[in-house]
Amino acid sequence: MRLSTSIIFQQSMQGVTDGLSNFSKTGQQLASNTRVVNPSDDPIAASKAVMVNQAQAQNDQYSLARTFAENGMNSELSVLTNVATALTSASTTLLSADGTKNDNDRQLIATSLRGLKAQMLNLGNSTDGNGNFIFGGYKTDAQPFTTNAAGTVSYVGGTQAISQQVDADRVMTVGHIGSDVFNNASGTADIFGALDSAISALETPLEGATDAVKAANTASINAASQNLKNALTNVSSAQATLGVQLQEVDTLNSIGTDRSNANKQTLSDLVDIDMVATISTYMMQQQSLQASYKAFSDMQGLSLFQLNK
Repeated sequence: MRLSTSIIFQQSMQGVTDGLSNFSKTGQQLASNTRVVNPSDDPIAASKAVMVNQAQAQNDQYSLARTFAENGMNSELSVLTNVATALTSASTTLLSADGTKNDNDRQLIATSLRGLKAQMLNLGNSTDGNGNFIFGGYKTDAQPFTTNAAGTVSYVGGTQAISQQVDADRVMTVGHIGSDVFNNASGTADIFGALDSAISALETPLEGATDAVKAANTASINAASQNLKNALTNVSSAQATLGVQLQEVDTLNSIGTDRSNANKQTLSDLVDIDMVATISTYMMQQQSLQASYKAFSDMQGLSLFQLNK
């Protein structure tokens, strides 16, 4: 059976076209280091790869949330360390106000406590590296503590501490609102109230006062001193909570890293190429394409008589 010139031409042209298509596809695989360039290359692997990528995206999101949580807790811990130092200093200063002090000495102690109160107020209104108020809860854009004309400090921040979802099944409260740190519900660890009470007692003249007045004054100072001790315990508890949670974040980070590595390996198994084998295929396809080009070129040079011979 004789083949017509057009059929021979079409077959030769199809060989060149197919060879060029295969060569181009393998080149894309090498360039992208993936054998599934298009979903149609391997629909099942492509579908599984989508799910793995989604899982990894969620894992990355939790990792970012843990970074925010870690930064927030470390910022608060740094401030709480300074708060604890200031509280210890205030307690020590107040202990020096025993009954043997004269009114001038007591006034000096009161002045010192006023300075510590101002320092404590500044700490309560601390901001993080982004300018957000640490102890304001979700009200991060306004000072959580304010002072009125009488010098009384009030908490005006948010009522809910910030939380972050740091893993699929873990939502973590990553800070404390100011009212939980600087005062508490029962009022027995109210830092500013205790300092105000102590300052007021120390600024009350006792020289020539009755024994009853002196006794009441001493009771006020003792109560303030106990409140400061309670406040230090409260701050220490907050520090301990943050420390435990930071350890948990470290553990979750380790788990997240393992999960990420597993996802990368699964994705590689699904869509990545075997570099050596693909290069070998690429070289063979190149040689085959060159042969097809030559055959097509040679065919074009044949005469009509030669084609039908």
